[in-house]
Amino acid sequence: MNHYLFSYGTLQKDKVQLSSFGRILKGNKDALPKYQLKQIRITDENVLATSEQTFHPIAVYTNNPNDIIEGMVFEISEEELLSADAYEVADYKRVAVTLSSGIEAWVYVKN
Repeated sequence: MNHYLFSYGTLQKDKVQLSSFGRILKGNKDALPKYQLKQIRITDENVLATSEQTFHPIAVYTNNPNDIIEGMVFEISEEELLSADAYEVADYKRVAVTLSSGIEAWVYVKN
């Protein structure tokens, strides 16, 4: 079973995709309504080595229709979704959302 995964941050980077999924993902631009971006400091050494960024964006739900996060939506396998879960640190949780395009997708948001 395949899934859709929306990314607004480091999961869009080739190095992160190769490390997490063993391939470069093909995706489409999309957007996540009613969320805004904040920043968190990453301390997990594995994630830091892969992303090469100390601060990562994190989506925070606002319920404000004027808030929107631009990003990419990727079609991935169940195994790849579990790999994405392993990449994300405890500050994030995976939730199901409806993107601006109408696609039902998973996204990692503030835990």
